[in-house]
Amino acid sequence: MAVNLPAPDPAQLHAVSGVELGIARAGIRRPDRKDLLIMRLAAGATVAGVFTRNRFCAAPVVLAKAHLRHAVRALVVNTGNANAGTGRDGLARAFAVCKAVAEGIDCRPQQVLPFSTGVIMESLPSDRIAAGLPAALRDLRAANWASAAEAIMTTDTVPKAYSRKVRLAGGVATVTGIAKGSGMIRPDMATMLGFVATDALVSKAVLQRITKAAADQSFNAITVDGDTSTNDAFICLATGKGPVARSRKDVSALGHAITEVARQLAQAIVRDGEGATKFVTVRVERGRSLAECRKVAYAIAHSPLVKTAFFAGDPNLGRILAAVGNAGVAGLDTSKVDLYIDAVRVASRGGRDPGYREEQGAAAMKKPEFLVRVVLKRGKAACTVWTCDFSYDYVKINAEYRS
Repeated sequence: MAVNLPAPDPAQLHAVSGVELGIARAGIRRPDRKDLLIMRLAAGATVAGVFTRNRFCAAPVVLAKAHLRHAVRALVVNTGNANAGTGRDGLARAFAVCKAVAEGIDCRPQQVLPFSTGVIMESLPSDRIAAGLPAALRDLRAANWASAAEAIMTTDTVPKAYSRKVRLAGGVATVTGIAKGSGMIRPDMATMLGFVATDALVSKAVLQRITKAAADQSFNAITVDGDTSTNDAFICLATGKGPVARSRKDVSALGHAITEVARQLAQAIVRDGEGATKFVTVRVERGRSLAECRKVAYAIAHSPLVKTAFFAGDPNLGRILAAVGNAGVAGLDTSKVDLYIDAVRVASRGGRDPGYREEQGAAAMKKPEFLVRVVLKRGKAACTVWTCDFSYDYVKINAEYRS
């Protein structure tokens, strides 16, 4: 079940001038399912991206990285097959898809970025994708974002899309994005797949900086199960059909808007985590550095013992404190550490708080959303990450993933 995650309202998703989206049912893994997406970009659009650092990265990731050096005119996304762990044959099949798209929109194959998601170590049915392309091209429309969000889902239970407007000196710019993901999610590019587009005019170098910063504050601040996918990619597109981001203030405003959209999408991934019943914010404060705060936060957010306690609504404080102590923070003085569940201080100075009552922690952790806050008392740094619980359904979904 998705935790407080409604399906996006198509009426709330703004079209981005210079981007058209087309969807088809190519029968890649299941018949009669939306599983193919084409995004056609206006000439002159700038494109930036960050990708998984998994060394077994998928063939489409390899090609997308290489093709980013060119003037990108289209993105093609399939679900149902990851085209990962497929060697040279996978690269050839991914390029064949790029070639088919290029023929359909009159550009070079190197101007097409491919993306795939689904089962690993199975050959990409590039012939089915090529056969489905004409239908996707006929479907190209600017106001197709909600359908596009559906077309890239795998184990997701809800499509993920978000949109907003931002005022720049030269006018109002649009920012709209979609993402998919609910399992194999952890920092190191944790989005699985995410695409954010704006009609603002901004250079590729600036867009790349914005993209990296947005990823660090959104997709690289979430975890569902601690596993990094082979196919993760976060792509930002700027078509230049809207206002120019000229000044530093404009660039900052645009970056803030893209980050907000990315953060909404990233949190939606956690809310739709496989089998998730709880959305948990983990905040670590007063560390010596951002790096050590992140170590502590992820030690909590990745721990299966902690996450199963979240599911049960059981304030098993020993599990959380053990995760903090196991985070690898050199010289951590545990006698100074405080721990809170929402506003309830459950541990102080490294031990159970004298005023804490078990029913207080249980009441907080029974809620579908709550905060775990750790105060290290050794500096001024802080960080926030978002995670979910582990339920029975997580095991069931992954045990039956290929069936």
